[in-house]
Parts: sequence; structure tokens; C-alpha cells
Amino acid sequence: MKGKKGGGRPPTKPVVFKDGFYIEVRNRGTEPGHGVKLRKATREEMLQAAEEYRKTKLVVILGEYNDGVQLSKIPAKKK
Repeated sequence: MKGKKGGGRPPTKPVVFKDGFYIEVRNRGTEPGHGVKLRKATREEMLQAAEEYRKTKLVVILGEYNDGVQLSKIPAKKK
């Protein structure tokens, strides 16, 4: 079926985050949750990546995850 955008099979189980620090990067104007989630090993790496992506994208800091559970949410900087 050429030209048709068919939906694939929906996921059957929820996403489980690996251990690390996460940010969500998305284009401005898109809905929350539709961005790309990026994992970094350390808090400093995550904050550095967030500053780099903020130049062109909307960045949401998700915080630290361990065994799929959110341990801490890092508050956003106030301007």
C-alpha cells in the first residue's frame, strides 16, 4: 500500500528507564511527551547537554531514574 501511513502495532508494555539522568528534547509548540528522551550518566553531563539543546529546542529536565523509578526531579533554573 504505497502512500498510506499505516499505524504500527502499539507497544504492549510501558517504557522502563535505565539508570541515569534524563532530559526530554522537543521542538517548540509540540505536545509534552512527544520529544526525544536523552540519558546521561552524570548530573553534570545532563545539565551541560540541556544548556546546549536550549539554544534551538525546548528542554524538559526529567531528573534521575534508578530501576525505572524516578529518584529526584531537578528543579528548573529561574531566570
